[in-house]
Formats: sequence, C-alpha cells, structure tokens
Amino acid sequence: MCDLLWSDPDDRCGWGISPRGAGYTFGQDIAAQFNHTNGLSLISRAHQLVMEGYNWCQEKNVVTVFSAPNYCYRCGNMAAILEIGENMDQNFLQFDPAPRQVE
Repeated sequence: MCDLLWSDPDDRCGWGISPRGAGYTFGQDIAAQFNHTNGLSLISRAHQLVMEGYNWCQEKNVVTVFSAPNYCYRCGNMAAILEIGENMDQNFLQFDPAPRQVE
C-alpha cells in the first residue's frame, strides 16, 4: 500500500528509488503498462505540490491534482479539483492561493 500511495512519476523510464524515502519513481513506460493491464486511461494522483494546482505528465497517462491552495500558508500555489464526466471528459476547477488569516 505504501508503494501505491507514495510513488511518483519520473522523466526516466522504468522504476527508480524515490528521493522521498518511501515508494518508488516510475517512468512513462510503467504508467502506460499499468493503465493497459488494468483497462485504465488515467492515473490521477495527489500528495505532490504543483504550483498550478494540477499537472499532466507521461503523455497524459498521469495527472497530479493538488487541492491545498497556498500550502502551509507559504507556497503560493493554486489548488485544483478534477471533474470527470460520464464520457470521461475532464474539467479542472482551479482556486487561487488562500491568504494567511490574521489573528
């Protein structure tokens, strides 16, 4: 389960050791093979900050969606939500960074 949740896409092919210390890195070839074997067209993942709220990679076999705007009140990143319709059409809703609340 740890490998499934903590592995990250990489620009290199095949499997690699993750710099996070948990999970692995996987290349476009691994993502395409996984999708094909499991009858999928997309791996949608989170847990990795992306400044625009979402990021496509690996020939659109993988998308990272990050839904915490201005992560830890210091990153200045946008957030996003992925909507997938009945016909597998995809729409992203993006949110601006949240300002730090003054107490």
